[in-house]
Amino acid sequence: MRKTLIKNAKIVTDGITRNGDLLIEGDVIKEISDSISAKDGNTIIIDAEGKYLLPGVIDDQVHFREPGLTHKGNIESESAAAVAGGITTYMEMPNTSPQTTTIKEWENKMATAAKDSYANYAFMFGGTNDNLDEILKVDITKVPALKLFLGSSTGNMLVDDKEVLKKIFSNVKLRIALHCEDEATIKANLQTAIETYGDDIPMEQHPVIRSEEACYLSSSGAVELAKETGGRIHVFHLSTGRETALFNNKKAIKDKQITSEVCIHHLWFSDEDYASKGSLIKWNPAVKTVKDREEIWEALLDDRIDVIATDHAPHTIDEKSNSYLNCPSGGPLVQHALPAMMQFVAKEKISIEKVVEKMCHNPALLFDIADRGFIREGYKADLVLVDPNNPWTVTKDNILAKCGWSPFEGVTFNSRITHTFVNGHLAYQNFKVNKVKNAQALTFQR
Repeated sequence: MRKTLIKNAKIVTDGITRNGDLLIEGDVIKEISDSISAKDGNTIIIDAEGKYLLPGVIDDQVHFREPGLTHKGNIESESAAAVAGGITTYMEMPNTSPQTTTIKEWENKMATAAKDSYANYAFMFGGTNDNLDEILKVDITKVPALKLFLGSSTGNMLVDDKEVLKKIFSNVKLRIALHCEDEATIKANLQTAIETYGDDIPMEQHPVIRSEEACYLSSSGAVELAKETGGRIHVFHLSTGRETALFNNKKAIKDKQITSEVCIHHLWFSDEDYASKGSLIKWNPAVKTVKDREEIWEALLDDRIDVIATDHAPHTIDEKSNSYLNCPSGGPLVQHALPAMMQFVAKEKISIEKVVEKMCHNPALLFDIADRGFIREGYKADLVLVDPNNPWTVTKDNILAKCGWSPFEGVTFNSRITHTFVNGHLAYQNFKVNKVKNAQALTFQR
């Protein structure tokens, strides 16, 4: 059986950092102790002196573009970028082509991932205005959540029938993951922009068109409906300070019916960056003001926001080079999310223990993931070694996403991911992905 001994690491888990050793045996964490000796000559030994050992990141929101959109990315290419970024587990979204709104299409994705994925995988099921019967057939031990788009985004999966929403919230046992933007508000704002600018809408108008009001109307309505029906909802990618007041920090995450997430780009960028980054930071919902960003940070740190994710959503650079009306929203983020958060750790904006809580522990707890998200004996050996003092600069040459670009190009990160283990298997080391795959499908304890 394969054995790896990690020596002298700063082990971060369960709210504390301790110095120690960790032994991997097969696909699980066999032992954690102050000091462990190799018991045979077949054990691989890694000296992690000066490095943090973290649980593998669990990203609850990615778009890997397969099937149907594979010119932008696919499960193999994007999961390779994920393990390079310390992400050992991902949950992929249903707005592919065809959409993941039938059991058959969900099974097709699972089959593709089983052969192509470098990281552990699960696929959210998509809701529409007319597939409730199919939703109710879903095996809740194999599907992480139901995904609903309450505002239009890539894939045209808008759910805008209020009676359908009420039925879904009332009948679905899965947690319901939501994209919240009010469609009528967006359309009205877009029409105003067209009347003002014609076809030449500046990119800086994106947060005006997909405005604070559009976000708040939708997310507040979803929270109200969840309270009325008892639905368990998880609101994706908060982008406004106003929305943070809808969520509370009075309960442990396992006991929360209503939870929320923030994405890396809403923690890093603001509307001041459109002048230099343009369409490369065009996301839905939009990157908004510095004030919004700071209020989101406050809510993250006081636990009104529960999860940090990426919303990794690649498009080709040609697609992103189009005018505002023809430029898709989204960008690649899985490779650079953890290094970005480590920058904030270095600046003492957030502790490394809190980063691990939001990126590893809480996704596992929120989605009832079995045996992952923590560094504990008996848990799956999904692990990441991070050197906090090993600077590197993002360039086109070291970007692994198929689209070949990043909004972080030119940024120098102080921290480098040196090793990523997926189920005990060394999947990535120092800018090289191991071509041998060892991913597993997630199971959910429900």
